[in-house]
Amino acid sequence: MPILSWFGRRPEMEEFMTAEYGEFPRRDQNRGDSGRRGLLAGAAGVLMTISLAGSMSHVADAANEGGALRLVALGDSLTAGYGLPADAALPVQLQRRLEARGHKVVIVNAGVSGDTASGGLERLDWSIAADAEGAIVALGANDALRGIDPAVTRKALDAILSRLRAKGLEVLLAGMLAPRNLGEAYARAFDAIYPDLARQHGVEFYPFLLEGVVGVPRFNLNDGIHPTAEGVGLIADRMLPAVERLLAKVEAKRAGH
Repeated sequence: MPILSWFGRRPEMEEFMTAEYGEFPRRDQNRGDSGRRGLLAGAAGVLMTISLAGSMSHVADAANEGGALRLVALGDSLTAGYGLPADAALPVQLQRRLEARGHKVVIVNAGVSGDTASGGLERLDWSIAADAEGAIVALGANDALRGIDPAVTRKALDAILSRLRAKGLEVLLAGMLAPRNLGEAYARAFDAIYPDLARQHGVEFYPFLLEGVVGVPRFNLNDGIHPTAEGVGLIADRMLPAVERLLAKVEAKRAGH
């Protein structure tokens, strides 16, 4: 069940949403991209992520001497690890699980809190290192929360995937579902973006990033939106097979297959 439909229209949830993402969307409001409110809300996330990505690039340099595969996780607060220690963020938890299964891999955290798909496109060039071999794209949650026109989200994600593929990267696209309180037509148009683009670009696909986590209090922070460290761990566990398929493609490309 998608994000906002967990709660109906609870006033305390709308207060949080307004503070974090800007004015809360209603069904009769314009659903176009209303600007950079999400990125302004995520300014601290930008600084945190730049610092983390920089520190992890040094880890990547050292690890790559031993042939580690190099991935980048491009996302929003669900990737960045909003409200969590840096070592509890999704890219770190995924990397630990992969290493425990014998994979040599480094996953750089390129998550920015508050980012939309359009924001991810704007920062794509400086978010993806030149030596990256694969990417996990997990954007669109803020688009849905703000009621942005699905056509805008689709166009941005399409461009991201096109540019990543043009760079020669293998890609895993993580899907998102729209809040049902924005209407059936909106949800239908938004939900279709991810499977459509995964097929179109021939990339690996994980249907719903928050599968198994939404609506379960122990897996979410008090805001009811962002996962706890345990919730992120569950996401990592569920995503692991898809990420291993991504790694297999990266390894095959390295081997020249």
